[in-house]
Amino acid sequence: MLLPFIIAIHAAVAVLVPPLIRVMGSRAFLVASLPLALSAVWALVQAPAVLAGRPATASVAWVPALDITLDFRLDALALAMVLLVSGVGAVIFCYSAAYFHSDERALGRLAAVLVVFAGSMLGVVTTDNLFALYVFWELTSVSSFLLVGHDDRKENARRAATQALVTTAGFGLLMLIGFIILGQIGGTYQISALVADPPVDDPWLPVALVLILAGAFAKSAQVPLHYWLPEAMVAPTPVSGYLHAAAMVKGGVYLVARLAPGFADVDPWRALVLGFGLATMLVGGWRALRQDDLKLLLAYGTVSQLGFLTVLAGAGTATAATALIGVLLAHGLFKATLFLTVGVIDHQTGTRLISQLSGLGRRMPALAVAAGAAAASMAGLPPLLGFVGKEAAFEAFVPGHEAALPPVASGVVLTGLVAASALTFAYSARFVWGAFADKYTVSERRFPRPSRAFVAAPVLLSAAGLVLGVLPVLVDPIAQAYAAPFLTGGHGGYHLALWHGLTPPLALSALVVLAGALLFWRRRWVARVQNAMPRWPAAELGYHLFVHTVYSTALSVTRRTQSGSLPVYLGIILATLLALPGVRLLLAVAGGDVALPVGGPSFRWWDNPLEIVVAVIIVVTAVATVREHRRFPALILISATGFGIAGLFVLHGAPDLALTLVLVETLTTIILVFVLRRLPATFNVRPNGWGKRGTVALCAAAGTFVATSLWVMTDARTAAPISRGFADLAEQAGGHNLVNVILADFRALDTYGEIVVLATSAVAVASLVLLNRRDRAAGAGDTGDTADEAAGGSDPVPAQAGALAGGTTRSDSGGTSEPPRPEEGG
Repeated sequence: MLLPFIIAIHAAVAVLVPPLIRVMGSRAFLVASLPLALSAVWALVQAPAVLAGRPATASVAWVPALDITLDFRLDALALAMVLLVSGVGAVIFCYSAAYFHSDERALGRLAAVLVVFAGSMLGVVTTDNLFALYVFWELTSVSSFLLVGHDDRKENARRAATQALVTTAGFGLLMLIGFIILGQIGGTYQISALVADPPVDDPWLPVALVLILAGAFAKSAQVPLHYWLPEAMVAPTPVSGYLHAAAMVKGGVYLVARLAPGFADVDPWRALVLGFGLATMLVGGWRALRQDDLKLLLAYGTVSQLGFLTVLAGAGTATAATALIGVLLAHGLFKATLFLTVGVIDHQTGTRLISQLSGLGRRMPALAVAAGAAAASMAGLPPLLGFVGKEAAFEAFVPGHEAALPPVASGVVLTGLVAASALTFAYSARFVWGAFADKYTVSERRFPRPSRAFVAAPVLLSAAGLVLGVLPVLVDPIAQAYAAPFLTGGHGGYHLALWHGLTPPLALSALVVLAGALLFWRRRWVARVQNAMPRWPAAELGYHLFVHTVYSTALSVTRRTQSGSLPVYLGIILATLLALPGVRLLLAVAGGDVALPVGGPSFRWWDNPLEIVVAVIIVVTAVATVREHRRFPALILISATGFGIAGLFVLHGAPDLALTLVLVETLTTIILVFVLRRLPATFNVRPNGWGKRGTVALCAAAGTFVATSLWVMTDARTAAPISRGFADLAEQAGGHNLVNVILADFRALDTYGEIVVLATSAVAVASLVLLNRRDRAAGAGDTGDTADEAAGGSDPVPAQAGALAGGTTRSDSGGTSEPPRPEEGG
């Protein structure tokens, strides 16, 4: 299958678009649309086989060592989504060529990220692996963050982008946990296999589904997580038209629809999907009625329609599944048309506020007709595809139509659908009136007429909605193929059609038109009612409270843990070491799982009597270091401890390690000597009382744990050492010293790295020594200058040509000069 190759083409074009923007200007969007057009054409070529029940599949090795593959599958649902994501997307890309000016700031970046988003969305709707789905899912979140925040000079754009990313990606982490649980209990991470054979008897399945639905609801802006979508309208209008009509926000709906055939009957799936979907429909529709900004009106209308789609996607019945495909395609077409219409209006007139627009219908008749047809489809009027989908949706919830839902539940859902549809009709009428009607209280603006190329995209998409409404037979095969798994023996398949006779759904449609027309006619009364209603806390308040709580908690924890005290930090580290692996080791020894190797064949007190002498030196110098209150003697003592450990390496036949340790200890001591010159001669703060006792106890416990762990590890081997036979191999390699062969042949780069570290340390020490000499010479020169100036002489101390450049620079800045002593400064 060509799909992985097509996704790769998206990535390649994303890399090529920025330089093309510099050469071609905004016309480079036409080139950027080619991968999307290729995806749509490829999907249409595959459609006959897919609709015949033979999904197109492909598999690409991802992590072969773990047997993880990238599986792709094009079935009926994926086919519908690809036509939206790529087909409608290609039209929007062509529209962008006329919308953006060639000198638009960061236009190349915007175009590239849009192509990346399109490829990521294509991966979301076609992948057949939960992990791959999550990767593509988060790619859409990150790329949408960049698209919404395109104009990063605006504070509201940055805030909206961050809000969208935190909401969608944050709940995406919960979804990932749900994916892991589902894959573990199902025995596979292949989506089609999980849906075909769901682990319905596992008690962890409801937990997994709740977590997955949380991520889907956040992506599709379901109440109370809908706040981010209206804020994201700060993005350029083509971006809004693509993300929020045809692509991103459909991701959550797609995930619900993808899992519904296998999990719709598992509690609490239907309760969550139907409950949140209905609430989202009503809240979004009600809020859309009060918007003066055309783009915000469409944003809240999108929220409402996403609730509608979620109800259909999660209902788990054949008729609802059929309706879903019709409404899904209709929504993509009419909402993209309306967003692009707003873009034309804003681009030409400089505003998109209803209160400032008048007479646009007479001056842009083609655009007005296209937008009117799209709004009629959104309102559910015949003969448009929106009407066909809405009729099927009403039919799906007529009480007693299908046994999957109890009659009471069906009645409640149907009532909610009718009420939300009436609101949809009202704000659709408000859009057409607000954008194109003559308002005699508003003065008409002067603006140039849009070009035919600019208006072509909304006209084309609107015409597609009309054609598919008149000929729903073009959409019905996709709907039937998706609904097939939901069919039961007692019910035949419902088909999308423009006319089903005099049925209850047709009567409900008439009721919707009457109620919606009344709401629009009495829009001032509706506005007064909305203004008189109590102000409920906005959903966005919950987001801000969460962010503020996280921020405050982080500050509080940082204030308590980041005290700036190195002893405190070291104490926390040692306490954690004792609390976790230390307690585990103690329990293992006490329970007999681990035996101390006392008296065993591998236990020896010493190999050489000189080891006892060296051990005594190490212990004495370590204790003396702790008791010493002067810094310089403490440094000498702790260095002696290090040299004693080097002596142990010598006695154990490792002179190379001993030499390395001696060099490191010597260089460290020299560096610390220069550091101590800037510090007081004695330790100013020393713990007393219980603080001192606690420090001693903690350090003693940590040392005991480390020593015991090493002791146990020496006798914990359960397999033969891999080093056996190395000596013979070394001789075969032409060496008689095993260690030298390993260092020269197997660890050459590591040894070279150690040499570089030692050389760098040597250069640093040399620089410090020369710097110190330079400082002293400069100090003496300053004193001589003062005396000579009084005597009329000159500087007796010449500059040292042998000093390092670093020392010269540092000395010139005065950063390391010692303050003159009283006897030197006079």
